Amino acid sequence: MRQGQKDSSDMKEGKKRRDDFPEPEDGNKCRWCRFPLLVALLQLLLGVAVIAVAFLMLAISPSLLTRETPHWAGIILCLVSILGFILYCITYVPDERTSMQFIVKLLYFVLCTIGLVISVLVMAFAGHHYTQTSSFICEQVGEDCVCTLDQDDPIARTFTYEGVSDCEVITGTLTLYFLVQILLNLAQALVCAFGAFILWKHRYQVFFAGLQIGSPSTQRWQKV
Repeated sequence: MRQGQKDSSDMKEGKKRRDDFPEPEDGNKCRWCRFPLLVALLQLLLGVAVIAVAFLMLAISPSLLTRETPHWAGIILCLVSILGFILYCITYVPDERTSMQFIVKLLYFVLCTIGLVISVLVMAFAGHHYTQTSSFICEQVGEDCVCTLDQDDPIARTFTYEGVSDCEVITGTLTLYFLVQILLNLAQALVCAFGAFILWKHRYQVFFAGLQIGSPSTQRWQKV
């Protein structure tokens, strides 16, 4: 009789342990959807797009200023995305019991915040230049394109774009590139804000950041 009660108790204990630990297959169900992989992929794509558009703008005229060709904003986003990939590869440990996990999450949060601020600055610069170039009155002077906002004002500020053979490129193509930069950096700002919000909400813990390779039998899994 005692043996039967013992077997029944062992079966209940085994069932309880199975309930505490997820099945191995569950860990691979939506591996590619887990945070921060999707956010990191979006940041990488947006960063590369911003860099590409910035160099296309620079190809129009070498006299464009650095604030007008914000490749630096794309580079920051690429660095943030690399940290996101590293965070995904680090084995998840509840309550951040590894210093590497904590450091990478902290850096990721800080860089996401910096990326958000930089994207907002780029949108401000691009919006200002978009308004300017949309109102430009340009004329060809040798190999340069000289633009002004008011042709009748003798002391109005002039903008000289070197190495431009057709002023239509300034009033058309360059204006379009500024608009594209506004849209790309708006998307960057939203993605960075989302990444920082997730880390802040969970206080750098409680979400799945990688694959759980193994854990002691006394350690329970946290459902997220």
